[in-house]
Order: sequence, then structure tokens, then C-alpha cells
Amino acid sequence: MDDLPGGLSAVDLNQRNEEGYPPLVRALAARFGVESERITSATGATGAMFIALGALLRPGDKVIVEWPSYDPIQGAVRLLGGEVVDFSREWSDGFKPSSDNLAQLVSHEVRAIVMTQPHDPSGVQMTRQELLEIGDLADAVGAKVVVDEVYADTLQGPGREPAAKLRDTFVSVRSLSKSYGLPGLRVGWLISDPITAERAQRVRDLSEGVGCVPGERMGVLAVGQMDRLLERAQEILTPNRKLLDAFVASRGELEWVPPDGGAVAFPRLPDGWDSEELAHVAYKDFDVGVVPGHLFGYRRHFRVGFGGETSLLEGGLEALGRAIDRLSG
Repeated sequence: MDDLPGGLSAVDLNQRNEEGYPPLVRALAARFGVESERITSATGATGAMFIALGALLRPGDKVIVEWPSYDPIQGAVRLLGGEVVDFSREWSDGFKPSSDNLAQLVSHEVRAIVMTQPHDPSGVQMTRQELLEIGDLADAVGAKVVVDEVYADTLQGPGREPAAKLRDTFVSVRSLSKSYGLPGLRVGWLISDPITAERAQRVRDLSEGVGCVPGERMGVLAVGQMDRLLERAQEILTPNRKLLDAFVASRGELEWVPPDGGAVAFPRLPDGWDSEELAHVAYKDFDVGVVPGHLFGYRRHFRVGFGGETSLLEGGLEALGRAIDRLSG
């Protein structure tokens, strides 16, 4: 509550919000410069992604999902009866998407292409032109491009703009969690064309019924304070990013594609190393956690977050360094 002035007085358990809490929908529409009928609220970004895919897919449809990616996206596709088609974002390309490689996967059986902006786990940003090229491929087969933008507001410049404002081909998924530091509210939303938004609302009727009333009421307050919350986020991320830059530069064992934004990075270990072993040693012997890269299909990589308190990151990186030293002998 200290991070959200007025939050306590906003708690009301009796408000009905079957179609989403109207003040929240209106506030989000005003913030992002779109009509209210293009906003569908949801329980967090994970809930928003699920209802977006539920609005688009039927059993047997194919969905192209970038890889490495945030695993629950693929899980949602499979749960809905869809077939996941992996689209690799390669280390050798700096984790940039290749429209030429993507074009080889696109067919009339594909209903959606799912990307993250910036990329999770690498933090690499797609340019506007790269997004538009992906949109052109989707348009050719009548598919949508669903863009997970939970970290997008940590970016600088036009990369922060929702992809859904480029054209109706795009569906943007966002929340108050990653960029704004309010994950406990579980407030997410998607921005889309009105037809997709209406279908998503019907999916929400089945999967959620109604939203979290206190969370959505406090979400209105948060949307009104987004600029302040982003300033707070940058006050955390800017020094933390410098710490992580210095750590990677000081470790001859590590190389990476520096993230353009977000709060995660995906460093790579030397040839022959396995990040699962590093993660085990780091946690068991040094009480620090990183995500092993085999969960993303890259055994030499590990995912590290730098969005927490600076003092914790300092201690965590120092402990991680000792874990690397242990493995290097």
C-alpha cells in the first residue's frame, strides 16, 4: 500500500465487474490512446495471454511461438488444443527475429504468432520495422501477432508503444507487474481490435467469471500513477543494470547479448559448461538462484533477474561469482 497512495481506501469487495471494471478499462484506454472497446482486462499478463489465445484458437490450429520463450505461453497453446511451432531466435543473430526464417513456418494453418517485446529471456528489443515485417507475414495467412509486452515500458523511445496500435493484426498483452512493480494486484489487459476483444471477454467469462474487485479498483489508481511508477522502476533498474554490466565484464567465463530493456538477461557460459550444474551449485552452496538455460533450450545459458533491491543484487552477483569459481576449479 505504501507504493500506491489511496490504495487502502479503494478496497471494496462488492463492486460487480463482469465486463471488466469500467473505470479501469476507461483509464487504460485513455493511457494508451485507444477506444475502450479495444481493452480487455484480465488477471495478470498470464491471464491476458490465455484469454487472447482462447479468443483466437480452435483445437488443431497452429501457433508459432518464439524460442527461447516464457514457458506458460506454450503451455496455454497446448491446453487450448493448439499445436506449437517453434520459431528460433538464435544467439548467433543476437536473439533478433529473422523474418526470412519465420516466413518458412507461416502457413494457412497458423492462427497466431507469439512474440515478447523485449524478448524474454534475453531482453533484446524488436524494432518497429521488424514488428511490421512479422505483421505482414501474419496478414498473408489471416493470422494475428500476439505480443507479450510486460517489460515494454522499461524501454526507451518508440519501443514502448503497444504493437496493437500499429494495426489490427497485433494484439498487445500487458500488466502492472513487470514494468510497474505491482505484481500482487494481478491486473493485466490486452489491447486488440474490437472483435478480438469481444471474443476475449467471452473467454474471460468462462475462465475467470469476474475479475479481482480490489485489484481492479486499485488498478485504476495505479494507471493514474504510471509515470511515477515508471520513475521508481528506473531508479531500481538503472543502477542494477550497471552492476550486472560490470559483473559480466569482470567474468571472463561469461558473454552475453546486452539487454535493451526489461529486468532479465541471458548470459552464456563457456563451451562444455552446463548451466543446470551452475544453478544447482549456486542455490545449494551459495543461496542464490538463477534459472538454468535448459528450460529455454540453451544449456550453456542462464536467466538472471535484476529487478530487485540493489543490495540483494550485489550480494547475489557476488555469490554467483563464487559459484562460477567453484565450477571453474
